[in-house]
Amino acid sequence: MAKNTKLYFCGECGYESSKWLGQCPACKQWNTFTEAPAPAKNDKFKAGKKSVTDRPTPVSVRDIQTEDAGRISTGFEEFDRVLGGGIVTGSLTLVGGDPGIGKSTLILQVCINAAKTGKNVLYISGEESLRQIKLRADRLGELPEGLKILCATDIDDITAAAEDIKPDLMVIDSIQTVYSNESDSAPGSPGQVRESTMRLLRLSKESSISVFIIGHVTKEGVVAGPRMLEHMVDTVIYLEGERNAAYRILRGVKNRFGATNEIGVFEMCASGMQEVQNPSAYMLSGRAINASGSVITCLMEGTRPIMMEIQALVTSSDFGIPRRTASGTDYNRVNLLMAVMEKRSGLRLSGHDAYVNVAGGMKATEPALDLAIVMAIAGSFKNKELPPDVVCFGEVGLSGEVRAVTGVKERVNEAAKLSFSECIVPKVCLDRIGKRDDIKVTGVADIREAIDFF
Repeated sequence: MAKNTKLYFCGECGYESSKWLGQCPACKQWNTFTEAPAPAKNDKFKAGKKSVTDRPTPVSVRDIQTEDAGRISTGFEEFDRVLGGGIVTGSLTLVGGDPGIGKSTLILQVCINAAKTGKNVLYISGEESLRQIKLRADRLGELPEGLKILCATDIDDITAAAEDIKPDLMVIDSIQTVYSNESDSAPGSPGQVRESTMRLLRLSKESSISVFIIGHVTKEGVVAGPRMLEHMVDTVIYLEGERNAAYRILRGVKNRFGATNEIGVFEMCASGMQEVQNPSAYMLSGRAINASGSVITCLMEGTRPIMMEIQALVTSSDFGIPRRTASGTDYNRVNLLMAVMEKRSGLRLSGHDAYVNVAGGMKATEPALDLAIVMAIAGSFKNKELPPDVVCFGEVGLSGEVRAVTGVKERVNEAAKLSFSECIVPKVCLDRIGKRDDIKVTGVADIREAIDFF
C-alpha cells in the first residue's frame, strides 16, 4: 500500500517541508506553514505514468519553425530602445521602481499610445479607484476609446476579464496587490506574488497577450517578493531617479528579445513623462566653463554612449582623518584611485578632503570613469582647469597605467558629434580608433601623462 505523504509550505517565502514547522527555517517567520492541497486526480495519470501518446517527443532543431515576433510600439523611442524595438506579443514584462517615481504614469502613457494605434488595451489597478485613474489620465492628453480600466485584485477576476476582452496589451498595477484564493498568505507576500505571476505568465503565453506587471522595490533596490519573480518574466526594466529630480532613467536588466543594460532617459513634466532624445546634451546642460575640478567623460550604457560631467573638490582638511565623499559613483573606487594618485604621481592628498560628484545625479560605475575621476581630482588639487572641449575616459590600474576600455570608437564618435575638439584615451586604444580629421585623439599610458595636461 502506498504511503500517504503530506507536504507543507511557508506562506511567506514558499519554503516546503514534509512536516509542519512552527518557524520557517528560510524566512524565520512563525506560524506560516500550511498544508498543500492534494492534487486533483486524473484518469490519464493512473499509476503515476503518462501514456505513450501524452509524452512529449524531442524535435530536431532544424525542424523548428520560427517567425518574427510581432511588436507593439510604446510611442516612445527611448522605451522601444530599452525593450529591443517594442513590446513583443505574448511577453511578460516586469517594471520595477520606488513608490512615487512615475511607474504608473509612464505605463499609462504607453497604454494610451498603444490604444491610439488601434490596439485593445486593458489597464488593471489594485491601488487606485477608477476616478483617480481618470484624473491622472486627463493630464496626459486625449483618451482613446480602446483603453479599458478595471479595478480588481483577485487573479481569478483578472484572468476572466482578460479572456472576455482579449486585449493586445494588459497592465497589472501592482503585482503586490494581487492575490489568489489558492494561497492562504496575505496579498504581497512572496507566495502570493509567485502564484499570481505564474497565472499571468500562463495567460500571456496561451492567449498571446503582452502583459506588464508593475512592482514596488524594497530598500535594497530589488522588486519586493521572491527573487524567482525576475526569472519567470521575459523582460525586467527598472525606473530609476531621485523623486525630486526632473529626469528618470529607464534601465533594462533582463531582456529575452533584445540587448540588456540599455537605458532610456525621460523627464518628468506636468503633462507626464517626456523622452529626452539627446541625453548627452541634457546631462551637460548648465555646466560651468573654465572651472577647476570639472572633467567631461563618455560612458557606455548598453549600446549608447552618453557624455557626463565629473566634478571634484579637493580642500585642505582641518581634521586628523580627511573626509572622502562620492555621489553617483563607488565610494571605495574613489578612495582606491586617490591612493594610486598619491603613490604613482606624487600628489600629496592625505591631508585634503575630497568630494567627487557625477553631475546630473546619474549613477555610474563603469571602469572607463577612472581617468576622468583622476583628472578631476588632480585639477581641483592644482586649481587648474582642463579645456571645456576635452573629453577623457579610461580604466586606471593599481600601477597607475591607463588600460583599454570597450566601445572606444563609439565614444569618440559621440564626442565629435557634440563638437568636442580633443579626446584623451588609453594609448593602447589608438590603433582601434585610427586617424581622425574631425577630432584630435591623444593617448596616455599612465596617470602621470594625463595629469601633465594641467
